Amino acid sequence: MGVQEKIFEREGSVFPGKTYAEAVLEPAFNEAKQHLLGPMMAINKAHLIMLAEQKLISKEEAKQIAKALSELDLRALQSAAYTGEYEDLFFQVESQLLGRAGDVAGNLHLARSRNDMGIAIYRMVLRQKLLVVLDSALRLMEQLLIFAEDHLETVMIGYTHTQQAQPTTMAHYTMAVVDTLTRDIRRLREAYHNCNRSSMGAAALTTSGFSISREQMQQLLGFDELIENSYDAIGGADYIGEVATAVQLAAINLGRVVQDLLLWCTQEFAVLKVANPYVQISSIMPQKRNPVSLEHMRALLSSCVGNTQTVLTMVHNTPFGDIVDTEDDMQPYAWRSLEIMDQMYRLLAAVIGTVEVNKEVLLQRAKASYATVTELADTLVRTDHLSFRTSHHIVSEVVKQATRQGLAANQISLELVNQTAQAIIGHPLSITAEQLAQALDPTHFIDIRTLPGGPSPVEMKRVIEDRKGLQQAQRNWLQAARNKWEQAKQHLDQVISGWSERE
Repeated sequence: MGVQEKIFEREGSVFPGKTYAEAVLEPAFNEAKQHLLGPMMAINKAHLIMLAEQKLISKEEAKQIAKALSELDLRALQSAAYTGEYEDLFFQVESQLLGRAGDVAGNLHLARSRNDMGIAIYRMVLRQKLLVVLDSALRLMEQLLIFAEDHLETVMIGYTHTQQAQPTTMAHYTMAVVDTLTRDIRRLREAYHNCNRSSMGAAALTTSGFSISREQMQQLLGFDELIENSYDAIGGADYIGEVATAVQLAAINLGRVVQDLLLWCTQEFAVLKVANPYVQISSIMPQKRNPVSLEHMRALLSSCVGNTQTVLTMVHNTPFGDIVDTEDDMQPYAWRSLEIMDQMYRLLAAVIGTVEVNKEVLLQRAKASYATVTELADTLVRTDHLSFRTSHHIVSEVVKQATRQGLAANQISLELVNQTAQAIIGHPLSITAEQLAQALDPTHFIDIRTLPGGPSPVEMKRVIEDRKGLQQAQRNWLQAARNKWEQAKQHLDQVISGWSERE
């Protein structure tokens, strides 16, 4: 027996080959029955309504097809195993409709293609998953705003280049996270807008000679817009690329924050204590409280980035045309990335909502830190009318001297400052001991930074109130987007149900 005969013996001589079915068709079928069946049925219903209203099929034909659609056992389809009898879920559904309604059911595919239908299904799935992620992102934003409000006056050291930089507050840090998250939400919402566009009516590539209504299909399926150019409708893949890019950046942004939180949980930092539901003990070391929830977040967010990169890589260098078969393999990576973001947003909200902050350690660390000396340099400019560069030079030398003497920042004396000034500018300074102490006080440092976006509690209160309004506006948009699809779905079900019950 030759090599070819051996392959045919193992694989079979008709479609689908055994390995092709195992490697491609069966996994795609399993993903489709879980994610695509609902949107597929919605499109069948909408297309039937449109064909009837455009008088492309008779009322009697519409009734027969509607009855067949209503009688389909969707639960059985969702639990069905792939047998190879049908190439995929679409043909299995079509076969069952033909079996129930007869040849007339074949008219349901009038003026449409697997191409425009497949793209519409993918877009419908993605928009629903995007709304889930946006809901979780807004819940996290809400929890972060509560956390920030609780820590308006929680003094801490801010870091640049991983080194102690300047005093700030936990609220200031948290609101930076909120604003980053806000931009992620904006990008995800824009991805939703570009995704929620209808390809239906593009058919295979060039629309159809039948007088269908693409606009009606858009409305019936709850899409915001029509993809006007029919070639673009079936060939443009940037909608999923945009989703992947927005999710990728969101995962990267959240991962950076999680990395900080993990560091702050160490005994050396002693900033955060994660609540019991989100830590695990060691099997051997009784003292351990491992913040595994944050560790898993870090790992899963990295896997999310990997999934989104897979999407972008699979789109890369595909032909500018119908790539539905490619998308069958690609879409699950986008779905998984969205599911991970949903889970991570929800988990982080729970962790943040229950975490304990060691305010006293943070404050004492800030008081002893040299992070305050920027304000000392600024103060010398005010009290002695020095240039900032000269003032900076004096304070830099003061820090060197104090460090050599083993002094904390709040132990710097007026005598040391004047000795340093004498050596650099030839005379002592007019700054008083009270002014020196105030300049080195981290709370004072924070309180006077009232410029827009600064850490002052007064400014942070303003920002928090503003972001609360923004969060509510986003929440209102989300609810409206959900309502639009729910109302469209209810309308489809009502019309089809009414037709299928007619005598």
